[in-house]
Amino acid sequence: MSDSSDSPVSRRKFLKTVSQGAAAVATAGVAGGAMHAAATKPAADAGKKNNKVQYGMLIDLRRCIGCQACTVACKAEADVPMGVSRSWVEYVEKGRYPNAGRSFLPRLCNHCSEPHCVRVCPTGATYERPQDGLIVIDQGVCIGCLYCAHACPYDMRFLNPVTRFADKCDMCIHRVSKGLVPSCVNTCQGRARIFGDVNDPNSEIHKLIARNPVSVIRETYGTQPNVYYIGLDTTDENTKKPGQYVRVTTNKANSPKRT
Repeated sequence: MSDSSDSPVSRRKFLKTVSQGAAAVATAGVAGGAMHAAATKPAADAGKKNNKVQYGMLIDLRRCIGCQACTVACKAEADVPMGVSRSWVEYVEKGRYPNAGRSFLPRLCNHCSEPHCVRVCPTGATYERPQDGLIVIDQGVCIGCLYCAHACPYDMRFLNPVTRFADKCDMCIHRVSKGLVPSCVNTCQGRARIFGDVNDPNSEIHKLIARNPVSVIRETYGTQPNVYYIGLDTTDENTKKPGQYVRVTTNKANSPKRT
């Protein structure tokens, strides 16, 4: 195979990127980090890029009832095959009778400002949209190697059993591009999900983050997630390690094993 300079992914460049991706995956795999930590306010976050448009989501756990309507809406909207999900709600039982309770944790791609998945992708199939900061997958370029899935600290990527390409939440970009909110936001009966530009001082999501203590999941991985939570119990020992929440719907059959 010739190493043509005008080829989108030459053999030499591909092998170089694969080797860099493998090193990055190894680094991400050994990185420590709590399940969640207090998040920096977007307006004061020096890591955000020049106050550009950055779409994100705020999830108010005080309003979430664990109904899984978001999970169902996501699968229907994106035609997600059986056995895998782009989004789901995990739960954990806490306390003892008669003071027992259940906490819910909706999960989706965090659309990070410093995404590990983009860095390790050998073909450039995973990339950040310059117009809104969303992380998406070009399935016409994806080769299904799942380097991105191994690098993701949030276990949000999976191999689509139908297309055989990497898949994940894309914040319903087909809806967002038309001025609509993602399907999960549209269907949430408790209005626990707020979508918008976290860098816009006039947006609802920015104002709510500014007024409330918020958390992100696994902040110490350095990915700068753009999914924020209100009411995440940072004192609950069960939430400090991945895997303690129970996944009602999982990508277990198609995701890489994480230890």
